[in-house]
Amino acid sequence: MRKILLLSLVLASPLAIAGPQCTTAERSQWQDQKAFQEQLKAQGYQISKFKVTDGNCYEIYGFDKDKRKVEIYHDPVTGKAVKTEIKG
Repeated sequence: MRKILLLSLVLASPLAIAGPQCTTAERSQWQDQKAFQEQLKAQGYQISKFKVTDGNCYEIYGFDKDKRKVEIYHDPVTGKAVKTEIKG
């Protein structure tokens, strides 16, 4: 019984922390990663970490223009923020 419970927790945990699905578009339609980051920096964002997620998002960690610590998932085609989390 313990093995079944442990297995179910292990299998469920990635689903619990998975980020959003941002796009199903081909990568050829995505904005250039460097140019996208430069646009955000020009708007006042400070990017500490940038990555492409399994959900096809551009994800940034850093600070927004109001100096709040944030984690933001962006649609790489439109650049629109799909999910924003303000961290402490």
